[in-house]
Amino acid sequence: MVFSSAIFLFAFMPLFFGIYYLTPAFAKNFFIFAASTLFYVMAGGYLTLILLLSIALNYAIGHLIAARRRHAKPILVAGIVLNLAPLVAYKYLPFLVGAAGDAAHLAGWMLPVHLAPFVIPAGISFYTFHSVSYLVDVYKRKVVPSNSLIDFGMYMICFPQLIAGPIVRYAEVAAQIPDRPIVVEQIYSGIRRFILGLSKKIIIADTVGRIADQIFALQSGDLSTSLAWLGIAGYTLQIYFDFSGYSDMAIGMGRMMGFSFPENFDQPYRSKNITEFWRRWHMTLSRWFRDYVYIPLGGNQLGVARTYINLFVVFLLCGAWHGANYTFMVWGLYHGLLLVIERMLKNRFDFVPAGPFAQCFTLLLVATGWVFFRADTLSHAVAYLKTMFHIGTHGSSMFGPAFYLTPDKCVFFVAGAFFAFAPFEKFRTRTGRSAGATLLEVIVMMVLLIQSAAMIAANGFNPFIYFRF
Repeated sequence: MVFSSAIFLFAFMPLFFGIYYLTPAFAKNFFIFAASTLFYVMAGGYLTLILLLSIALNYAIGHLIAARRRHAKPILVAGIVLNLAPLVAYKYLPFLVGAAGDAAHLAGWMLPVHLAPFVIPAGISFYTFHSVSYLVDVYKRKVVPSNSLIDFGMYMICFPQLIAGPIVRYAEVAAQIPDRPIVVEQIYSGIRRFILGLSKKIIIADTVGRIADQIFALQSGDLSTSLAWLGIAGYTLQIYFDFSGYSDMAIGMGRMMGFSFPENFDQPYRSKNITEFWRRWHMTLSRWFRDYVYIPLGGNQLGVARTYINLFVVFLLCGAWHGANYTFMVWGLYHGLLLVIERMLKNRFDFVPAGPFAQCFTLLLVATGWVFFRADTLSHAVAYLKTMFHIGTHGSSMFGPAFYLTPDKCVFFVAGAFFAFAPFEKFRTRTGRSAGATLLEVIVMMVLLIQSAAMIAANGFNPFIYFRF
């Protein structure tokens, strides 16, 4: 069950909030825990047991770390290992076995071992990061362990942000867990944010995504340079509106429950360099890697060479976090290399890219990287990039870009480009403390909701891209 499905929009969500607002304050967390467990069972089936076991385990380990300060570090290390074990086993073990076979093949050996991919528990990458950050923060005394298993379980399994983020640290919502007053303005703000996110996903992401899917599915002999650029342009818009749309929906539902989840996107395609891009794209993931990997490795405090190594390590892990595939590893290393180059330019020449040209060049670099993110294999990505940049022999197609850019898709493509790149910094979405709705806002929200519902009825829905991570 996904947020853009009819069963969620017109059954689960109205029923959940209808009961939630009638539930007494002392029982709200239990209700969220129970409803989220049901939601997760519908998404992950029996694999829900892994998450429930993780909740109980981390609740106990958190108290153990706080109670035994003299032996807290080995307990923390053991807790991190226990949290990472299911993630490695389900998500990476088949890939690691395959990589070992590939390495043996390159060395001239035969390693007849093959492990079929497992069914990956939904959201395992996200709730693993929640768990690790919780234990580390308890160890560093940034937070006090939760005294209620239900409250802690509610934080871990809360369905809006469980499957695809944003990555919400316990410290960011700890004060809101015991008591969250229901404020009408905040409920409206949450509904508006949810509808905007739904519109991003259904109206723009799914529409331009069909263009990208069709073009990336072409054989290399049928792919022309113009189509290759159209395909990656479509995917560049798709992944932004798909993921930021999900984040908006999660943040909106959080507000409707009384939570203030952290923002996850800040118009990343307006960035003027890759460093700025990672301050605007998937911001909760960037901060997580900064605080729990980059800084513990030494950050930029151990010399220039060590800083560059740390950046490569962080972004290799960032790529691996997104998926057990060589393409994601290369994508992560690609961004690590770009960040190292920017650091070198700043350190040696005091040069920081800025201005309109830098913004266009940064967008080109980001879009080029998305080829690795979208392609199924490295060979597919390399062939696609060669066609994009007209290197070597390339294919041709009897259908040009106009075949894929039908009038309706062209409208949504242009709308997506406008909303992705327009300078909206001074007109950010209002928070729950803002005044109530205006008539124009209500009309716009109703139009977007009706249009989204009509497109779901006509075309169905596609799973969110980040659901597989």
